[in-house]
Amino acid sequence: MRHRLPGRVSAISVVGALSLLLAASGLRAEESNAVRGPLEAGPYSFSDELGGFHIISATGKGSRRDPIVITQELESSSPVTLVIRTIGPLQPFSSSEDAASGFLYMRAVVINNSGQAWVEFEFELQEILGKASVFGDGLSFDQRQSSDDHISSDSFAEFSRDFEPYDRLLLRNGRVDPLKAATFSFLVTDFTPRTQFYLVLDPRIPSS
Repeated sequence: MRHRLPGRVSAISVVGALSLLLAASGLRAEESNAVRGPLEAGPYSFSDELGGFHIISATGKGSRRDPIVITQELESSSPVTLVIRTIGPLQPFSSSEDAASGFLYMRAVVINNSGQAWVEFEFELQEILGKASVFGDGLSFDQRQSSDDHISSDSFAEFSRDFEPYDRLLLRNGRVDPLKAATFSFLVTDFTPRTQFYLVLDPRIPSS
């Protein structure tokens, strides 16, 4: 089902995005031979170990009032996969910000260093790497609610969610030019929480 977002919320300026990009490039130049470990935020860790992109920062607790903000730089327009692991106690439906409760509020800041404009952007959840999440596994973009209160973007005006035969969130009607950043906010729920799952980021370029 297609939804129109109520408004575009500005989360990062072009200058800020370029500053982050330059800082990340400098960091990688200094650590070109080093393997950077996952970044931790709240009861989770986030890793770019599968390649194709770089995590610059991760902050927050993952709660509604303090979402995890993860800034990433994509160097191409190919799909990449973020590995998410629980490092805190796994306590379903807990109200503690120190526990992985099955409710993860996220804000993804994605810097476009691909050299191509993006005209859509899709997120996909996976419990098993390479296999799309399905309705029955409990992992989704808040499949129990039809409300779009937790979904927003500063770069795209519409979104659609699919829960079967996969869990995907597609943002459209917008554009992210090279060396600019887009911000996406959404809620990930898992009613049978696992210690590890995956979030695929898939930018879309104009069709020829």
